[in-house]
Amino acid sequence: MARTASLMDLMRVIVADDTEAVSRLLDASPDLASAQLAEGATRRGATDYWFEEIGHYVYKGDTALHVAAAAYRHAVARRLIDSGGNVRARNRRGAEPLHYAADGGPGSLSWNPEAQAATITVLIAAGADPNATDNSGVAPLHRAVRTRCTGAVRALLEGGADIRRKNKSGSTPLRLATLTTGRGGSGSAEAKARQVEIVRLLKEQGAR
Repeated sequence: MARTASLMDLMRVIVADDTEAVSRLLDASPDLASAQLAEGATRRGATDYWFEEIGHYVYKGDTALHVAAAAYRHAVARRLIDSGGNVRARNRRGAEPLHYAADGGPGSLSWNPEAQAATITVLIAAGADPNATDNSGVAPLHRAVRTRCTGAVRALLEGGADIRRKNKSGSTPLRLATLTTGRGGSGSAEAKARQVEIVRLLKEQGAR
């Protein structure tokens, strides 16, 4: 007898962009659309929860929608939402799918700014809060600015993100846009060019 598909199985085919396999798993086990991981990456054990293709760990409480968001699979995200996926689901770090969608890395192999922006738009249209904060007080806009993702910043602003919201360290999105982020790749020529564009976008919206 074939074993029952797990949430990790669904996450793997989402990352692989295998939409047919996603549909088969959801048709066979509809509850996977809303299921949350009972375990995830920790300091002691992270390897089994690392997706190299998208440069992302998954944590306890993550859902398939978190992974679709991280992989910028906007069509899959829409399917998951239609199947009961919760756009406000929080993992153990307090991150919602929209937080994952806001992550990126200009110039990296997995980064797709158009798909990223489309994923953000899908999530917000389905009820994701552009100003939701994780356990560190970080909103999706803070992540998008810090990782120099111009399209994500634009999509979040269009979706109602607060340009004046501060993280727990007291930094606004504009301040984060003017600082060295420490994020790998943020010092590349492409990232620096996008940094200039992000500052312009934020100032256009009234950030000071």
